[in-house]
Amino acid sequence: MSEEKSHQGLVVDQFGAQAHAYLTSEVHARGEDLVQIAGLIARARPARVLDMGCGAGHASFAAAPHAGEVTAFDLSSEMLAVVSQAAAGRGFSNVKTEAGSALDLPFADKSFDAVISRYSAHHWGDIAKGVSEAARVLKPGGVAAFADVIAPVSTVCDTFMQAIEILRDTSHVRDDSRAQWEAHARAAGLTVTGVTEYRLPLDFTSWIGRMRTPPVFVAAIRQLQDSVSSDVRRYFEIRPDGSFTLDMMVMELAKEG
Repeated sequence: MSEEKSHQGLVVDQFGAQAHAYLTSEVHARGEDLVQIAGLIARARPARVLDMGCGAGHASFAAAPHAGEVTAFDLSSEMLAVVSQAAAGRGFSNVKTEAGSALDLPFADKSFDAVISRYSAHHWGDIAKGVSEAARVLKPGGVAAFADVIAPVSTVCDTFMQAIEILRDTSHVRDDSRAQWEAHARAAGLTVTGVTEYRLPLDFTSWIGRMRTPPVFVAAIRQLQDSVSSDVRRYFEIRPDGSFTLDMMVMELAKEG
């Protein structure tokens, strides 16, 4: 029997060993969503920015030229070491790192002018709690942006997506829908100022490679892709090599002053 492990421990193990792969990943290093986050921070010109679940730091680096200071925050010390090295290499002396959980931020109330998060929330045990924590540390008049994959409206498509996500990465919790995200924001006292949806094409080989997905799980994903209805295959644009397309969004938020 394998050693018992907490969810946070599983996340650290899954991502720590792959930190450099996420730094160089095309999906994570580029994208219209990253440009949108940079634009939001450029307009706000915040003194202090928090990047929740920063991963390899791409959102932090997008924000850094437009902010006084960026705190890159993540569970994984290996990820944070990559961020520190990459920030120094890019000349971002205003990027600092801190370790911890997005569900229990070690920061005082109203301590940041902006909060950003990209491709992290689907690993949180409770997305609503994470959004609530973001609202807590955000100053009145501050702005926030969350970018993540979102669940389809179709129940069968949602079920398929959650299944392949957890087979690919056992630290996956859930991709919430846009409606669920909007409900989380309202419950946290944040105002949704804009939502932009994108289609995110994923190359199958690099998608499983980033997480070192075991062959038995890779085979299960391919079997699911081959077995689902034609409607599901069309929705996700599943290609012969297993590559496919997901929905993602950037939700911009504000905390009223």
